[in-house]
Amino acid sequence: MVLDSQRKNIDPLISVFARVFLKVNPDVLTWASVIAAFIAGLFFYYSTPEIELTNYFLFGAAIFVFLNGFFDAIDGKVAKLTNKASKRGDFLDHALDRYADVLILGGLALSTWCRYPSIGLLAIVGMLLTSYMGTQAQAVGCKRNYSGLLGRADRIVLLMIAPVIQYALLYYNYQMPWGLSLLEWVLIYFAVVGNFTAIQRFYGTLRWFKQKRTNQ
Repeated sequence: MVLDSQRKNIDPLISVFARVFLKVNPDVLTWASVIAAFIAGLFFYYSTPEIELTNYFLFGAAIFVFLNGFFDAIDGKVAKLTNKASKRGDFLDHALDRYADVLILGGLALSTWCRYPSIGLLAIVGMLLTSYMGTQAQAVGCKRNYSGLLGRADRIVLLMIAPVIQYALLYYNYQMPWGLSLLEWVLIYFAVVGNFTAIQRFYGTLRWFKQKRTNQ
């Protein structure tokens, strides 16, 4: 999935929602996305297979993951529409996105849904490196790198859908392969494909440097 590459296609829709929040300071929306991520992480952390069918914490996690993605999508657009866009705001947005990512994925990695800490750790490493490679490409003069198989938008969508499906699997007592939960499989996917995406972006930036030297 490469939803980050579709930003231009969904930009008109984001603009529609952003106009509803024109009176809100963009920084407030950025912080709201982090708060939503923190609550999502708590829902993941306190959810357990034993009591999930009665407390619905996974649904709470999915809702607040959505809110995190929603506020993160519109804060920059609101800043542009109100002429408040700045390098400070861009820095704040990207920095707090990383905290939000760790809060969400960390809550899941530390929960009883993930029985192997190494899986959660590798998922977080892949997530952080993917984002770092994208912004670092921009920092050295190349355009922001959204290439690869697993960007932030992809992760947000998966973390919205997977909890709901996990609840359904639990309700129908369906066992995933090798006894792993669906959420564990999602973390494995993040660990493998996330790190592969980071490598893709790393070599993409190196190719940009090579082309730059060739054209000089």
